[in-house]
Amino acid sequence: MKMKRILPITAVLVLGALLLLQPETASQAVRGALTLCFRTVVPSLFPFFVVVSLLLQLGLADFLQGLCAPLMGPLFRLRGVCALPVLTGLLGGYPSGAKTATDLYAAGELTRQEAELLLGFCDNCGPAFLVGYVGASVLGSPQAGARLFLIHIAAALLTGLLLCRFQPDRGPALLRTNLPAKAVDFPQALTTAASGAVASTLNICAFVVLFRVLAALAPAGIPGPALGVLEMVTGTAALSPDRTGFILAAVITGWGGLSVHCQALSTTAATGLSFRWHWAGKAVQAVIAGALALVLSAL
Repeated sequence: MKMKRILPITAVLVLGALLLLQPETASQAVRGALTLCFRTVVPSLFPFFVVVSLLLQLGLADFLQGLCAPLMGPLFRLRGVCALPVLTGLLGGYPSGAKTATDLYAAGELTRQEAELLLGFCDNCGPAFLVGYVGASVLGSPQAGARLFLIHIAAALLTGLLLCRFQPDRGPALLRTNLPAKAVDFPQALTTAASGAVASTLNICAFVVLFRVLAALAPAGIPGPALGVLEMVTGTAALSPDRTGFILAAVITGWGGLSVHCQALSTTAATGLSFRWHWAGKAVQAVIAGALALVLSAL
């Protein structure tokens, strides 16, 4: 058996053993994750997904093409329609940006190159989590959360500027692409938006539950913030309300955690889009966000 098959099988067997050895820990993690989903994930993401899907189906992409082209072209060498995944990602939180980019690609509004590049910097943490949870609850300061959100925006946009200049297969053809919008009637759009939002929200909740369990079953010696590599909420919850916590919060939320990456990957699974720029982009964004937080916290 090849090593690439042995490692995943071994990891799953270890997880199964941990579930048998620590059933109560796993059960508590599942209950906590489901509570998080019902109180936060579903109320925030489901209506947002419906609204964004409606706007896309009713022709918003065509409107943005002309409105945002003067900004997106010079900065990112992308068409104006590419602004929508960036905006939804920053306002709606993980994984709204990835889902919007995927939906635009599936509708024929984005080229494959554009969609894959956008996945590298359009999938971001929303203001509600950064200001309300990380800032007010963890760091004890909504102002700290607001500063983190500004850092997050800056890091995402700087990452986009870098990726747009390092993608090897970029060319003028992307700027001249003019794919027509496919607006549909409102009743049909509403039905499609609601059913699609339900499926996407359930997928996201599934990964929230899975990675909360993995974080709960991690060895006791692992520092709490390090669990942010797996699951963002668990990692940020363990931060201290000081300068170090502020910097680590910028890094953790910039990276997002493997749970967030799997959530974004689930939205692209049916399209065959490559995830290479997403992995690179989130790693770069985490570094930039940490550097900006380090500088800002020293002022």
